[in-house]
Amino acid sequence: MKKTSKWYKWIAVLLVVVLIGGVFTWQQFFRVYPQPDWVFESNTSRFKYGSIGGEHDAGIPYWIFVVLPRMFPEYLPGNGGYAALGVPWEEGKELPVGFVKKTIGFERVGNNCAVCHTTQYRLFADSSTRFAVAGAGHTANIEGFFKFIIDCAKDPRFNPDNLLAEIAMVHELSFVETLIYRFVLIPITKKRLLEREAQFAWIYRHDFPDWGRGRDDAMNLTKYFMIGEPMDDTFGPTDMPSIWNLQKYDAPGRVMNWDGATHDAYSVIMDSALGLLGAEPHDEDDFLAQVDWLHDYLRNVKAPPYPLAVDNQQVQAGEQVFNQNCASCHASERTGTPVPLAEIGTSAARLETWNKQAAIAANRIVEDMGLQRKGLVEETLIGYVAVHLDGIWLRAPYLHNGSVPTLWDLLQPASERPQTFYRGYDLFDPQRVGFVSQGEQAKRAGTLYDTRLRGNSNQGHEFGVTLSDEDKQALIAYLKTQ
Repeated sequence: MKKTSKWYKWIAVLLVVVLIGGVFTWQQFFRVYPQPDWVFESNTSRFKYGSIGGEHDAGIPYWIFVVLPRMFPEYLPGNGGYAALGVPWEEGKELPVGFVKKTIGFERVGNNCAVCHTTQYRLFADSSTRFAVAGAGHTANIEGFFKFIIDCAKDPRFNPDNLLAEIAMVHELSFVETLIYRFVLIPITKKRLLEREAQFAWIYRHDFPDWGRGRDDAMNLTKYFMIGEPMDDTFGPTDMPSIWNLQKYDAPGRVMNWDGATHDAYSVIMDSALGLLGAEPHDEDDFLAQVDWLHDYLRNVKAPPYPLAVDNQQVQAGEQVFNQNCASCHASERTGTPVPLAEIGTSAARLETWNKQAAIAANRIVEDMGLQRKGLVEETLIGYVAVHLDGIWLRAPYLHNGSVPTLWDLLQPASERPQTFYRGYDLFDPQRVGFVSQGEQAKRAGTLYDTRLRGNSNQGHEFGVTLSDEDKQALIAYLKTQ
């Protein structure tokens, strides 16, 4: 009897230990804490800083994220920490726009849609920076961020001793936190980042030029990350698109993405969110709620109106020029639908990165997750979509691959467009309509774009190039008002 009683005591002690261990593990690694109230003060704030769930599997422990630029500045394209990557950063904010801080056991940093879809711009050299949510993220160097975190993880200095010493210079971890960082978070973070090196192998190819600021190779990202296809020889970076007023895609036959690869806005949002998660949703109901919120919000966000004075008489003249030369594609039933490549004449590189079989495979993967959407178009793509022109004044550079810096340049024959220029400088050019892309300031802030390199061709879309300079200026004045 006494022996049995002892066994009961030991079992009880064991159960208590297991219970305490379980509670400790849940508290330190899995308990989800809500983000602070200020994130949800407005829909705009939520879009910029609200979590969509990516921190569960793709998040980086907060204090590792903080000290990486201090430890490895040589892997960044310039000074200033993460700001060197051109990410939009509001004054007084702890993290850049699109970078999400959330506590799931421990503080983590992930991303949301705003990192690629927030336009940063200045109207004058001495004016304050403005931010247009849901615009094209023309300053953000996304490839630079991918390379930075992978290069850091590959460096032998990325180890517990060095990272903890660097963290101690800016924050005092508790004894328990130190143990967790030393034996769990730092080794696992290093392992996961190194695993991504294989997925990102194509961005390290020397025969592929850098994407540069404001671009990504979206369909190859989908192939290699979502589908897990072996890497091929395709390369087709394109501009980050604006995603204003998504209800304009509701009309029958209108499709999304530069090449019309996706049926509708809801599918684009879901697939983009899955890409940010890097895995199947941790909480399907929460994920779908986030997708629904983003869909509702982005259906109604309008492009910012042109903020400077315009000549109304010139605008009226420009409307006539537009109706005679541009409306058949950009203000008609054709708007939002693909135009054959032979008709546009622009670079085929983006089209070559995707095919019908990849669309079928991606749709099957999402369906297997139990998620419902119209999905990717299971057809051979024929060209590029005739885009809507809302906010066109703030969407430079132009063409699907961002190969033409201003509207004025787009109205010149391809042979007379700039062969090289700098992308990612945020100073607006009201005369040519685009961003300043030449000169020392543009060079210092931006990345060089060379139209002679693979995927960077500025050929095609030679519409309106024979207009008089007066008509071109009038047309640009009208486009400012769209």
